Amino acid sequence: MPIKVADALPAKKILKQESIFVMDESRAFHQDIRPLKILILNLMPNKQQTEVQLLRLLSNSPLQVEVSFMHTQSHISKNTSRAYLDTFYQTFDDVKNQKYDGMIITGAPVETMPFEEVNYWDELTQIMEWTKTNVTSTFYICWGAQAGLYYHYGINKYPLEKKMFGVFAHTKVYDHIDLLRGFDDVFYAPHSRHTEVRAEDIEKTEGIRIIASGEEAGVYIVASDDMRKFFVMGHSEYEKNTLANEYFRDKDKGLEIDIPKNYFKDDDPTKPPVALWKAHSSLLYTNWLNYYVYQLTPYDINSIGGTHELPKNFDE
Repeated sequence: MPIKVADALPAKKILKQESIFVMDESRAFHQDIRPLKILILNLMPNKQQTEVQLLRLLSNSPLQVEVSFMHTQSHISKNTSRAYLDTFYQTFDDVKNQKYDGMIITGAPVETMPFEEVNYWDELTQIMEWTKTNVTSTFYICWGAQAGLYYHYGINKYPLEKKMFGVFAHTKVYDHIDLLRGFDDVFYAPHSRHTEVRAEDIEKTEGIRIIASGEEAGVYIVASDDMRKFFVMGHSEYEKNTLANEYFRDKDKGLEIDIPKNYFKDDDPTKPPVALWKAHSSLLYTNWLNYYVYQLTPYDINSIGGTHELPKNFDE
């Protein structure tokens, strides 16, 4: 898929080196089609790394996608310069009167804090409420997924005795659901988190259900019944070396951290990691774009927020 991004975005050069088709703004202007408009609320500290990870995954379909990035106004980034944010990012005030076909809300390194103590929580709740009327489908990742479940459905998160860190096996709860179309019976995804949501809380909550889970990792993907909200507890967007970088960073700081499970060859951190999740990660984002963004969003983008036919995906 040709991805349309700002001409000067540094991630563009990295993606082009990987032979990913990144379209210039000027070229996209002359194409007589309406691209899907995707907004990414990037809450991660290393914003450029997350940009590359997500743009890479949004590139795997024939659809043209116009990607915009947003940051929170109520939090001052320590890892990304103000000049960079001013050049490549928007704020909620900039976008609140616009409509988007899809939105991604990333994770953030604040999971051990109560939601209400996060300094941009009020702003985030405004954004999540706004998605109900201004976005066709929203994809929440890790802490973003926990925040979304808490805000929309009152689902609490719980601290883990030990960090869920590594690559874990998952299975589908429903055989026929388009988000997981083409997935193997067992598939893998990275996790890096200190908290969890619990299946029993979700199962007794109306309007949502678990669609994928793991014996060790627990709840993996939750979907709203109207298929407009997806909550993904892991980091399927991670690159091959992301967990290694986290592990060695914490080791160098003298922090206590276990070797990530099912990741390094022979569980030996002196050996290279083995990526077990890349194909399913690609499918996850491609399926989301195709079945829940492209096929559901109206051609007239200003009509987003109205009624539309919902997919019938659950085995009932």
